[in-house]
Amino acid sequence: MRFLPYRSFPLLILLSSLILIASGCKIYSEKVSEEDYQRAEKMLSGHTNDLVHGTIAGEEWLDDDRLIYRHSLADGTEFMMADPEARTKERAFDHNRLADVLSGMMGEDVEPLDLPFRSFDFTDGGEAITFSADGKEYQCELTGYDCEITRDEVRNYWNESVSPDGKKSVFIRDHNLFMRNLETGRVTQLTYDGRENFGYATNNAGWVKRDGPVVLWSPDSKRISTFQQDARGVGEMYLASTKVGHPELEAWKYPLPGDSVIFRIHRVVINLEPAPKVVRLRKSPDPQRSTITDHIADWSGSFLDNEWSNDSNTLAFVTVSRDHQDVHLQTANPTTGSVRSVLTEETDTFFESGNDMVNWHVLNESNEVIWYSQRDNWGHLYLYDLQTGKLKNQITSGDWNVNQVRHVDEDSRTIYFTGAVSEEGDPYFEYFYRVNFDGTELRLLTPEEAHHEIEVSESGNYFVDTRSTPTTPPTSVIRNMDGEVLVELASADISELQAHGWVPPVPFSVKARDGVTDLYGLMYKPSNFSSSESYPVLNYIYPGPQTGSVGSRAFRAARSDKQALAELGFIVVEVDAMGTPGRSKEFHDFYYGNMGDNGLPDQITMIEQLGDRHSWMDISRVGIFGHSGGGFASTRALFAYPGFYDVAVSGAGNHDNRNYADPWGEKWQGLLKATNIDGATDDQSTNYDNQANQLLADSLEGKLLITHGTLDSNVPPYNTLLVVNALIEANKDFDMIMFPNRGHGYYSEDYMMRKRWDYFVKHLKGVDPPKEYQFGGIDE
Repeated sequence: MRFLPYRSFPLLILLSSLILIASGCKIYSEKVSEEDYQRAEKMLSGHTNDLVHGTIAGEEWLDDDRLIYRHSLADGTEFMMADPEARTKERAFDHNRLADVLSGMMGEDVEPLDLPFRSFDFTDGGEAITFSADGKEYQCELTGYDCEITRDEVRNYWNESVSPDGKKSVFIRDHNLFMRNLETGRVTQLTYDGRENFGYATNNAGWVKRDGPVVLWSPDSKRISTFQQDARGVGEMYLASTKVGHPELEAWKYPLPGDSVIFRIHRVVINLEPAPKVVRLRKSPDPQRSTITDHIADWSGSFLDNEWSNDSNTLAFVTVSRDHQDVHLQTANPTTGSVRSVLTEETDTFFESGNDMVNWHVLNESNEVIWYSQRDNWGHLYLYDLQTGKLKNQITSGDWNVNQVRHVDEDSRTIYFTGAVSEEGDPYFEYFYRVNFDGTELRLLTPEEAHHEIEVSESGNYFVDTRSTPTTPPTSVIRNMDGEVLVELASADISELQAHGWVPPVPFSVKARDGVTDLYGLMYKPSNFSSSESYPVLNYIYPGPQTGSVGSRAFRAARSDKQALAELGFIVVEVDAMGTPGRSKEFHDFYYGNMGDNGLPDQITMIEQLGDRHSWMDISRVGIFGHSGGGFASTRALFAYPGFYDVAVSGAGNHDNRNYADPWGEKWQGLLKATNIDGATDDQSTNYDNQANQLLADSLEGKLLITHGTLDSNVPPYNTLLVVNALIEANKDFDMIMFPNRGHGYYSEDYMMRKRWDYFVKHLKGVDPPKEYQFGGIDE
């Protein structure tokens, strides 16, 4: 082989460039330095959150309608107390005097704006405060600021459920429920027949499990609504630790779609007085389902779709069919266990009772039910007769949604709720409204165009309104129930954040795949953006169906690492596609039964439309990334649309929902069914094939980094290994990281974040990233 002389190289390079230009190809001269990575790191929440001052947190309404809250300042945090009746706000106590006293007691300097607790209670009629710090309980009177340690050791009640009166708690031991008297410490056993796989108040949905009990206390603290979870015959999930020597095996009950046996609950009421007595509700066991989530417990362990009457003498509950399509409201006598049917509703897809909160409410005093339904394509409230189950009237109506019922005033027959889509602008902004039971006098109480976060006082006389947008910082006020502003609590200051180099995301709207429906999203541009440059595009995705990609429309100083990725020379975009909640029922139902859709056609048309608007978006270079459902969707993007997406970084994906928790798949995909009943074989096709990523693995063309935690008890790692095995069988190149001994939440770990950044820099920008960039070394 003959070599050209060195002096000929410049001529060859020039000729090659002319050929490329003539052929219309783009030439990229890109560089990503360690300084770019440092600038990106500075956009993460650990560097930005503390640069926002003048925000409130920890709001707590007192019985006398005063509000306690924390107020952030540039040099720390102060505890404040606002009185809406007097229209005043002031510090809740003397921070300097308390800090001086605690410094002496703790033997270390305590700063007035960095007190060693985040919440406190007023005691002695408001003359003293009680709080926990350094593992001890303190009480300080507010006149002379004399403090004493009232308990040397503060007991951790994380795995116990405390009664409304604060005098007792319940916990699980050996599959039975026990009650602890918090004043004396005495423990009383409440149930005796619980056993393995048939225990009381068991907090296990398969994909999530906790040690605390699932219960609902009656208002008078004398009764508990709970259940005996029947897991007998339910299949198990297995994980093994990574260690030197024998691994530790974790095994637990984890039903899957199509299993003949899933979790069932046998409903019971435990009457605590005069002596503990278990009353079984006289009905058959129910599938373990709820109307708002894939579990029957919320984050605090409260038993969902249960509601006690104000006098604690009646329990109302809603049961949900295995396929989430049939719901049934019933009431029970907690003394006899008798059950009465009130009303039912059916749907062809899935039933939900609202957004994050159960929105049905039984009003025993007036013998009525406030019921939530999407039967007319939008989420609205209906009034039923509690005795006959007949509809009295529709309360709200129109092409908009009730999101959360926040307060019901039975005396004035008024309902207060958050809602969306009704006002001009971003349909995901939530506002606060009131309406009469008969549907008259619907009134907007928070008129400013923004997303409003609401905290209603226990009395229902006032509410805190914190309004913001993705681009404007929060302002917090107290309003009365007519919407009048009484106290201005705080207005956030982001000047330090802006001086740090922060730039807000850019809201946008585009048309969906149908060319008609409006979609809404956010775009992230580099802080050193230049319209003369050409930027590859990164598409963040979380496909739902229970939520969308963008998340809350409230202000955030950082939204994960999206702005950070933009700092590396990308345009990052996210949009809430069809098939996600918050809009109409039809919008949410869009790909019911076909989760493999993932909203990807809408993501693609979004990027194409933005590319047409902005010449600096290079949509010939597109990457996609996400975690969990986003891991499922981003892998799917490379398999199903290899001509559009070039690179994907996919984490912890539920790549085949036959291998994920039963309530998830059966809610959004339907019950598992064979589609070739005649001559069925072990590998027969099913109605779940259209969402199984491994069946499309042979279509991979781009660069794929697929990751999973080996101890992921939410989405077991076998979901990813199914895809990996199919890629191997198809002889496809891909990259993989298995994170030993990690669960589901490794997405923001430094190593995972760095590998995600590196992967896009290398494979979309075509340059080598800084080698083994180390987070945490920035000099602010």
